Amino acid sequence: MKLLQLHIGSNYLTGSIPPEICHIRNLHIALNLSFNHLHGSLPPELGKLDKLVSFDVSNNQLSGTIPSALKGMLSLIEVNFSNNLLTGPVPSFVPFQKSPNSSFFGNKGLCGEPLSFSCGNANGPDSKNYRHRVSYRIILAVVGSGLAVFISVTVVVLLFMMRERQEKASKSADVADSGASSQPSIIAGNVLVENLRQAIDLDAVVKATMKDSNMIYCGTFSTVYKAVMPSGLILSVKRLKSMDRTIIHHQNKMIRELEKLSKLCHDNLVRPIGFVIYEDVALLLHNYLPNGTLAQLLHESTKQPDYRPDWPTRLSIAIGVAEGLAFLHHVAIIHLDISSGNVLLDADFKPLLGEIEISKLLDPSKGTASISAVAGSFGYIPPEYAYTMQVTAPGNVYSYGVVLLEILTTRLPVEEDFGEGVDLVKWVHGAPARGETPEQILDARLSTVSFGWRKEMLTALKVALLCTDSTPAKRPKMKKVVEMLQEIKQN
Repeated sequence: MKLLQLHIGSNYLTGSIPPEICHIRNLHIALNLSFNHLHGSLPPELGKLDKLVSFDVSNNQLSGTIPSALKGMLSLIEVNFSNNLLTGPVPSFVPFQKSPNSSFFGNKGLCGEPLSFSCGNANGPDSKNYRHRVSYRIILAVVGSGLAVFISVTVVVLLFMMRERQEKASKSADVADSGASSQPSIIAGNVLVENLRQAIDLDAVVKATMKDSNMIYCGTFSTVYKAVMPSGLILSVKRLKSMDRTIIHHQNKMIRELEKLSKLCHDNLVRPIGFVIYEDVALLLHNYLPNGTLAQLLHESTKQPDYRPDWPTRLSIAIGVAEGLAFLHHVAIIHLDISSGNVLLDADFKPLLGEIEISKLLDPSKGTASISAVAGSFGYIPPEYAYTMQVTAPGNVYSYGVVLLEILTTRLPVEEDFGEGVDLVKWVHGAPARGETPEQILDARLSTVSFGWRKEMLTALKVALLCTDSTPAKRPKMKKVVEMLQEIKQN
């Protein structure tokens, strides 16, 4: 078994990056350590990962310089060192210099290309001492040489000041020109919903994705940004990660797939409403949903002081996600990344399943669900994917079952107190062996409100256990899952 990519971002990891990570020589696609609490310096040994395509250590507390040894990453295409404490010059390495400025932002001590400021220090202590010595000599010269020399020096100083002002004005003009030309040229783009074409500015969409402050969510296959149009319309913009850049080379097929997906008629799916392609970047446009994701509702909102238990809303969300997924299976679309983070909530908390485009766009030249690496988010991946490397409808049912367990338990798919090598599914299925009752698995803040809620939750737990059966053939189809959950709500 070869480990092709390692995604352990957003896991609150601490400590330094172990140099031994360089021993994973078969790491071909990506190493993502972003959004943790890692500190210390970058190990030079990382340069031995000569087959790595994408390297992301953004949003940590890493310090020191970027080692020149990273030039050994000969296959590198995408890097992200942003929002750390790194200092010194950016090493001269083509993948670094070709990366956008945003890949190095948030490191006050970094300088050099592709950043807009050089590593020269015109205001250092040596420069100040030099100016002091020059001033001292000028004073002595004026005192010793008399009025004629004083007039000469005054003229020279005035000429120097005039020249300096001219240079500053020229630099300001250059900066303004470079700012105007920094906007990348759009290769292709379109708004697929006719009544929104006047309200969406594609240039404004591109600008919004260049600001880290607009980032909403970073998923397995994409990063999502919030974009406010000049018209006032708010969009959610999905930037596909560069490891999927093969889609750029199949623009016509990609556009046809997006046009088909935009016409899918189901209330529980996030449909694309437009796209933008520039350089090697693809942006997908969606309607902005104000209530965030199901993951935020379950794992962030529940920790707030004003949290109020609401099982009926959770059950409605579970049914809505199941209906959206059942529809995808009906039209022969297999989802690649079902997770609570990819379930978005509108103003009325109606759930909409996102990332539906990925299965069609990941490799549009083949039009297949077969992938070169395990698909999905950690904790949601069916066990059989580890050896089949093929996404399937039963695999989708398993991932949905994990989401349903999250809804019932308010536990994360992977938690430290489950024990080593134990995820949410194993923890729930192992309850009888631990001497725990089903009631002890459920979120007590919900199950103890009323007998009716507890009865419905226990029935829904049986559905989740069926969905997460270790044998794919024993899992129910999503259409059957919808029927079972609707029966719970009706009764």
